[in-house]
Amino acid sequence: MTSVPVQGSAVQAQASGQPFSIKQYRVLARHGLLLPLLKAQVIAEAVSGVSLTQEEKQRTLQEWAQRLGLKSEDQLKSHLQSQLLSLEDARSQAELPLRIDRHVLQNFTARAEKRFLERKAELDRVVYSLIRVKDMGLAQELYLRIAEGEDTFADLAAAHSQGDEKARNGIVGPAPLNQSHPMITERLRSAQPKQLFAPFFISPWWIVLRLEDLQAAVFNDEMKVLMARDLFNEWVNEELQIQLKELQRLLEPAAG
Repeated sequence: MTSVPVQGSAVQAQASGQPFSIKQYRVLARHGLLLPLLKAQVIAEAVSGVSLTQEEKQRTLQEWAQRLGLKSEDQLKSHLQSQLLSLEDARSQAELPLRIDRHVLQNFTARAEKRFLERKAELDRVVYSLIRVKDMGLAQELYLRIAEGEDTFADLAAAHSQGDEKARNGIVGPAPLNQSHPMITERLRSAQPKQLFAPFFISPWWIVLRLEDLQAAVFNDEMKVLMARDLFNEWVNEELQIQLKELQRLLEPAAG
């Protein structure tokens, strides 16, 4: 993946003596704070070039203060002092979500549909009914009783199924389509709601299966934003791994 330019990095700054010493990095790592810090810096640096209007800056600061229950200038000042924050720090925190949203839309939406198609199988949601038994004859009998309307799928699943679905009257889902066994997924993908499948074998079970509902994911504006953010998160993690490798080279001589 092509990297989005980042203006410097914590690793590069450390190599020149800022912002942390090797000892400080090791303390951060020991207390589980190093990864969150590096990730936050990667994100902050990536979105630092995003332009906001003065109105947007003022609005985000007001909303940030409201979320924290800060109703006056004095309360804001007291909060900043208690957290060792400057007003500029507060603005940075307040503006970050909007900067991320804008950066994502500007840099990752072009590849959003491709990512959607790559992930569609896990984005599609399915609900199905399932009975698992180890006896082929029983599976065939249950299938016929359902097909001929003698009993409901739910009643037979509760009475006879030997898997976890027994406690849910045979219902599985909603769940990603690709989480099911491939032989189940293959049948459900092209099925119509309420379509009942004859018993088939997935060792060690004989399976009776019926599709209840298939909610196919659609590439709309909401999904475009979701996939663009997924791509951004992937890029952040890739950049984080690069920085961790650089840090490892700095910290290894001090190990022990």
